[in-house]
Amino acid sequence: MPDAIRLADKLALLDGPWRPAVIADCNGQEVKVVELEGEFVWHAHADADELFLVLSGAMRIELRDGVVELGEGELYVVPRGVEHRPVAESRCQVLLFEPAALVNTGDAGGPMTAPARRL
Repeated sequence: MPDAIRLADKLALLDGPWRPAVIADCNGQEVKVVELEGEFVWHAHADADELFLVLSGAMRIELRDGVVELGEGELYVVPRGVEHRPVAESRCQVLLFEPAALVNTGDAGGPMTAPARRL
């Protein structure tokens, strides 16, 4: 019998900020959990939208033309091709919906690139 996915259990397995982990697949999308803390790199995903849903804490998504502030239970979809930078002043836990195999740093690459592992 299939089991429900307990988000609290999956979040407890995360091993540091900016290291996403896949917890489910849905129609070619990966459902990921990630902890954020500090500033990420400016980047864009040319061919993919990216959905951020804050589970705990607070974050902001900086865009070149503004800032989106998110608290628990709030989500924002970054449209494909839009340069953005996630920032969390303190630890924040987020659920992401992204196309399978999307690279977290998009077109920027660099040392913060982290392949998503499966939990």
